[in-house]
Amino acid sequence: MSLAHTAGHLLLILLLIETGKTLGNAHSLCLDLTVKFQSRRHQPWCQVQGSVDTKPFLQYDSASNKVKPLGFLGKEVNDMKAWTEISQTLVEAGKQLRMVLPVIKLDKNETRGPPTLQVKLCCQCEAEQCSGASLNFSLNGRTALLLDTMSITWTVIDPGATGFKEKWEHNQKLAEYFRNISTRDCSYWLREFLKHGEKMLVPEPTEPLIMAPDISQSASIRLVSCIILLIITQLVLIASSS
Repeated sequence: MSLAHTAGHLLLILLLIETGKTLGNAHSLCLDLTVKFQSRRHQPWCQVQGSVDTKPFLQYDSASNKVKPLGFLGKEVNDMKAWTEISQTLVEAGKQLRMVLPVIKLDKNETRGPPTLQVKLCCQCEAEQCSGASLNFSLNGRTALLLDTMSITWTVIDPGATGFKEKWEHNQKLAEYFRNISTRDCSYWLREFLKHGEKMLVPEPTEPLIMAPDISQSASIRLVSCIILLIITQLVLIASSS
């Protein structure tokens, strides 16, 4: 077998391995927070649901002030240090977001008073490294803003929410707090949970994270690049063997 043919086979193997990584080794952790400035008596003003690869594994509400495990993964990891840390973070994150609500000003035709704020905090890991992180903001149930917290890139969905964006950027302490959660803490929790519960996550296609375009497309770009290189390598092998 020629040197070129051998090198071609080695390259083909490496490309197949990389393609496998792109397709199968990405995991995500998302925390969906819903915060109201005021709530009825005995009703929660903050509710959170956490999921790994879109599968719910925890639930929190401010009325009970407890984080409850959901599903097999939740029961498997609820005695870990990471579980304690994420529980404490959810309580504080809810308080921080509640303080932002009174300063949010919507269009005049909106309902008076502070809106309901939904924040979807997500991170994605590949090969035990954080490959994406984002904050998605919705006001009164409508998606308003997307923030890529790794590159600090905003995508404005609702022009009426630009005032909220400016308030968020002006409050550097708050912005840095949530950036650290999404880019640092979230990926750490995800890696810890996967050590104990990865076998419980049945391999299946997961919903793509709603992130800023450059993050959400990165895995697809790598996959397309791998496929193109696979085709070129195969053509070289065919030509060298003829």
